[in-house]
Amino acid sequence: MPPRLAIGTRRSPLAMWQARLVRDLLLEAGAEAVEIVPLATSGDRNLSAPLADFGGKGLFLKELESALLERRIDLAVHSVKDMPADLPRGLLLAAVCRRGDARDALVARGGGGGLEDLRDGAVVGTCSPRRKCLLLHQRPDLQVRDLRGNLAARLARLDGGEFDAVVLAAAGLQRLGLGARATQHLPPAEFVPAAGQGAIGVECRADDETARAAAAAVNDATAAAAAAAERAVVRQLGGGCHLPVGAYAEVDGVHLNVNAMVGSGDGKTVIRDAGAGTVADAAAAGAEIGKRLMGNGGAQLVERWR
Repeated sequence: MPPRLAIGTRRSPLAMWQARLVRDLLLEAGAEAVEIVPLATSGDRNLSAPLADFGGKGLFLKELESALLERRIDLAVHSVKDMPADLPRGLLLAAVCRRGDARDALVARGGGGGLEDLRDGAVVGTCSPRRKCLLLHQRPDLQVRDLRGNLAARLARLDGGEFDAVVLAAAGLQRLGLGARATQHLPPAEFVPAAGQGAIGVECRADDETARAAAAAVNDATAAAAAAAERAVVRQLGGGCHLPVGAYAEVDGVHLNVNAMVGSGDGKTVIRDAGAGTVADAAAAGAEIGKRLMGNGGAQLVERWR
């Protein structure tokens, strides 16, 4: 391990929690010192518009990746679900830490009820096209409105009466000690999570052997295989975050099972597929499912979003 490592992160409370986790893992693995470098990103600065309108989730990574390429930091820590399927040239996903809860969580105002209990025409907040699609597919009567900001800000808007419910990543709630706010955990077989949801990724320069070795020491093989399969599905569908697409892999020993979906923005169309493979060919298994989704109508949906 090198004597000192600098890891970049967004400034949000959840991002800082994730960076501290990676720091602690690196120290346990033998690093002598790890510095956390908080950076402001374009996605954090512009909270007034839907992500899809000004660049997508990649705006949460842009400044961190620039810092990597400029050698101001050695590693960048991200939520894997925020990482595009194809990374900039010269960078790679070097590690995926042990995965947390991959499910989506519904948080209903007042602390009670699940999706089926919301009133007719209830207002639900999310910034995810996938969540909007799946919400409207199950409950076409809902009003799904854009909701951005850190977890505390989203929950404050819910508690302030702007929304009847919000949908958030269960792992994020749990990591910030807010897991009890979830009034329903949405089943991943039906409400398919985003690729990499619940997983923390460590990105570095491809030519930095020292950083790659450090990241390898905190990699969880099971989480990495699941992420590889899920991200391969998304890659086949174009790799962007504008499209409502989900992929979730469950690993059992050397085997994995993958469920995936792609849908329309209004939720009227949801195309699903599933398949199995091995950890050794995780990416190939995901790619095959992505190809089938494209052939079964996904290509037409992708074309609409371009």
